[in-house]
Amino acid sequence: METGTIEVDSLAGGVDLQATLESGQSCFWDRADGRMYDESGVARGSAWYTTVLPPDLAGDYEVIRVRQTDGRLEWESSTDATDHLTHLLRLDDDLPAIRDGVPDDPLIETAFDAYDGLRIVRDPPFPTLIAFICSAQMRVKRIHTMQRTMAERFGSPIQFDGETYHAFPTPDQLAAATVDDLRDCSLGYRAPYVAESARLVADGELDPTDARGREYEAAREFLKGFMGVGDKVADCILLFSLGYLEAVPLDTWIQTAIAEHYPDCDRGSYTETSRAIRERFGGRYAGYVQTHVFHYLRANGPDLG
Repeated sequence: METGTIEVDSLAGGVDLQATLESGQSCFWDRADGRMYDESGVARGSAWYTTVLPPDLAGDYEVIRVRQTDGRLEWESSTDATDHLTHLLRLDDDLPAIRDGVPDDPLIETAFDAYDGLRIVRDPPFPTLIAFICSAQMRVKRIHTMQRTMAERFGSPIQFDGETYHAFPTPDQLAAATVDDLRDCSLGYRAPYVAESARLVADGELDPTDARGREYEAAREFLKGFMGVGDKVADCILLFSLGYLEAVPLDTWIQTAIAEHYPDCDRGSYTETSRAIRERFGGRYAGYVQTHVFHYLRANGPDLG
């Protein structure tokens, strides 16, 4: 087992690991104590989080455990985890520069103040695709549970430090599952969408990574070629996996923000409303604004998940 630390002071703007991993962005990590997404609005905790890197990221399956304590990120891993953590948690983003580039707005300022150090994740594309297909009309904890269940039933078991972890299924592994198998993971009506999207990737007909390099709205349209992927799900994949930091998924909480704070941005259609709120959120880093506002409103609004 390899171990190491990353000093928080060495990162531009620091990091809040708990807020980053439990702000609704990611289903790629799990808490060692089993309490992932038990609470809304969490921040500045010291729990251990674990993930299994797929071979397309690490060359082989690798396990990473990380926690934040005493001004540092501590990690334990089957490989040198520093570069992987930098990639997955966007630790090389300059948070003060990003904040300087967003509008001077009361809600935005409050959300950034509440979750100083929250970073956008860069999760692997295929698990992100599947997770957000499962997200429709679903609370984040339920979405996370679905992903963990699919990993345990269909993914590869990985041994590390005397424990067994399960990688998220590869496209081939998930495509081999039947729709009924997927329904047994509590996917409900989403099961056929997951089955077909996995088949498309496994057969080489579509790959979410092929959205990279396209103009933002063209990339969103490309991802809508997957069954069960509409505008909002596509925006989530673009923001939380493919590096489109301008993306603003119009989920329930952002729609609430528009209704209560930015009504002039409601243009009647997803495309036009998206353009308007993206501009109001500052354009280039609008996705950072979205994620802070989402986490803040989810913590302080009615219980909508």
